[in-house]
Amino acid sequence: MKQYCLNPLVYLIALLSIPSFSQNSINGSITDSDKNPVAFANVILLQAKDSATVYKGTVSEEDGKFIIEDVADDEYVLQISFVGYEDYLKKIKVKNGENLGRIILKESENGLDEVVVNARKPKVSRKVDRLVFDVENTSISSGDSWDILKYTPGVMVSQGQLLIKNKPAVVYINDRKVYLSQQELQQLLQGFSGNNIKSVEVITNPPARYDADGGAILNIVTSKNISIGYKGDISASNTIAIVPKYTVGTSQYYKNDWLNAYASYNYNSRYDYKEDIGNITYYEPNGNVDSYWDNIFKKDSRTISHSLNTNLDFTLNENNSLSLSANLLFTPKSDSEIIGKTEIFNPQRQLDSLYTTDSDVNSNQDNLLFNATYSSNLNDKGANLSVQANYINYKNDQFQDLTTTFLNSEEVEYDRNNFSTVSFQDTEILAAQVDLTTSIAGLPFETGLKASRILSDSGLDFFNVDNTIDYSVGFLSDAFKYDENIYAGYVSLSKDWDKWAVKAGLRGEYTDALGTSSNVGALNDQQYFELFPTFFLLHSPSEDHSYSLNYSRRISRPAFQSLNSFRYFLNENNFQEGNPQLQPGITNKITLNYTYKSKLSFDLYWEGTNNAITILPFQNNEFKFLRSVNSNLDYDQQYSLDVSYYSYVNDWWYFYGLASFYNLKSDFYALESGNQKVTNEVTSAFVNIFNQFTLSKDRTFTMDVSGMYLPDFIAGSYDFDPQYSLNIGLRKSFLNGRLIATVNADDIFNTNNIPLVSKYLNQNNSFFAKPESRKVRFSLRYKFGNFKLRDNQRAVDAEEGERLKEKSLL
Repeated sequence: MKQYCLNPLVYLIALLSIPSFSQNSINGSITDSDKNPVAFANVILLQAKDSATVYKGTVSEEDGKFIIEDVADDEYVLQISFVGYEDYLKKIKVKNGENLGRIILKESENGLDEVVVNARKPKVSRKVDRLVFDVENTSISSGDSWDILKYTPGVMVSQGQLLIKNKPAVVYINDRKVYLSQQELQQLLQGFSGNNIKSVEVITNPPARYDADGGAILNIVTSKNISIGYKGDISASNTIAIVPKYTVGTSQYYKNDWLNAYASYNYNSRYDYKEDIGNITYYEPNGNVDSYWDNIFKKDSRTISHSLNTNLDFTLNENNSLSLSANLLFTPKSDSEIIGKTEIFNPQRQLDSLYTTDSDVNSNQDNLLFNATYSSNLNDKGANLSVQANYINYKNDQFQDLTTTFLNSEEVEYDRNNFSTVSFQDTEILAAQVDLTTSIAGLPFETGLKASRILSDSGLDFFNVDNTIDYSVGFLSDAFKYDENIYAGYVSLSKDWDKWAVKAGLRGEYTDALGTSSNVGALNDQQYFELFPTFFLLHSPSEDHSYSLNYSRRISRPAFQSLNSFRYFLNENNFQEGNPQLQPGITNKITLNYTYKSKLSFDLYWEGTNNAITILPFQNNEFKFLRSVNSNLDYDQQYSLDVSYYSYVNDWWYFYGLASFYNLKSDFYALESGNQKVTNEVTSAFVNIFNQFTLSKDRTFTMDVSGMYLPDFIAGSYDFDPQYSLNIGLRKSFLNGRLIATVNADDIFNTNNIPLVSKYLNQNNSFFAKPESRKVRFSLRYKFGNFKLRDNQRAVDAEEGERLKEKSLL
């Protein structure tokens, strides 16, 4: 484990040394083996005569550079030390100054777990195909993994989604995709200690070894358990919002010479409250207002879930290893009660009638993920062969009962209707992959093959209820089967020399998919082959400047749930439906970057997508209903200029800021407006600021202050109102770091929730979702055993699982 530990003798020497008349100086820069700068390393000149007498000294800067002024011509021994690295010793002869260039420190293999780490500064480095945010042993890692992702350069959070370049990001853990829904993903990462994380990789244009499906990637790289022994922790948190929610859990770690084991269990009990406000203006064919419909819904949800994660790494011999992993999530209870009221006004805004809705939704779901990976080092030059297999099983059963009561303007009941739906989804994913890393003519070379099979079986039965007798409604009931096979192969070649680095790859994927409806028959029959080239170029003319150019072609396949034609009802006149005719979207991305001193970064970005997949709302003015349809946009495009800066203002204040200036444009066809082509466009900006303050000398007490401002944004046909938020967090450790207490206050001014408006042609509807955004969370974590060990937790996911995300208005 590393920490910066500044030698007081260095400061004393620097302050008291008497400058000579010579203008000689010694300078250089210090990095680790990955070319990341090493800050606060002790740099000392020893007299060469006895190698014990200190002549002068200094401390390296944040960028790893150092300079020792006024050095007399003589012979010296240069000593550089930093905890966690082996001491660097070199005999030098100074005459008219000396430029030592880049000095690489070698990481120490012994005794690293015997030092208590207080805090280390986060580091940002840019590689040829990604940005790396190193947070291991930093104060930022004291939070959970979700917090770390929110603070990662280039990432913004909007409506609970992690975005990169204004588009949803795909989360990986150790290069394996996390397929859980957005809410489940957030729960998983909030229960995943930041102490487990070594770094976060922001991959705007993923290279060829990653699946072509999906957008930009956030890859969480976990730390390795480096010491033999046992450790564990227990944790608990309580969140206070409108209604309470709590989590308890434990993690256990053990390592010996041949086994590295990890297991964790978390129990989550949530009570969530959400209020939705909707407004629809219906029009007559001549364009005059027909009526105004104002909706308000109040939703109470109670959820109980159990998550179990395990990982077993077996060292078979010096060159071969086997890893077995499982991620299990059981949600036996997820019940919601929705009470709604819809008021109908005439064009003069006089109440004409109203109806109330009482809806009960009960569901349970299981997510089972298993992985086996065999790895073999083929030679001592870094060649490696990896073989892995993944199995995923996803089950979801849901029952909804909805009663609608119709009343006149005097609120006297004149009719009542009741219906129910019973739905299920059962999906299996099988995937096998082989990857080879070696070199050709001295150049790093990667290649691999992958095959996956997806089998999804889902169905919905719709019943009208009359005097407790259910009558099946055939045209609203259906069964949907989806069978997809994907075969992929890729090659990648790279070269890194002097001030240049280049990487190029090509991935090919053949897809054979068939979706079948029991009502209609074959609905989605596709066979296609696509090539996905990638190219990365990095130029670093000096240690202060770097330039890069990235290009990639990607595909977005529709989620399985969005392909079926089932309807999920918010009320009788507001529902969401799937679309079996969805087509995959194809995206091209280009990024130009300039970075100064690894702190100030400028990104000029372009992305264009044909058939981008989204959800579009369409109101039917004749029959007075609103449906949200999984749809393909005709074209989706954005230009953006991102400016980000991170630095320690001083030893106790860390600052990170991002400003994104963008133009977003979406073209789609209006299904309820004569299928006309509509363009939705916005030019705006996004600002995100994070500050971390160290409030105690021993660095055991910290405070985080973060905020964001988003004046305008679009998603499909929706326009967003301005939104902003302010968050404050406090963290204090006790008992030499064994006990950690945190308090987090999110969205203090309750301004993060904002209305979304879809208004064009004969369409005018808005949706204002107000979940519990303002909340306070209290948490405690106690570590026991040899708690200084680094964690070995990881997630196990096949890439295809992302498309299992369930999308429902409920």
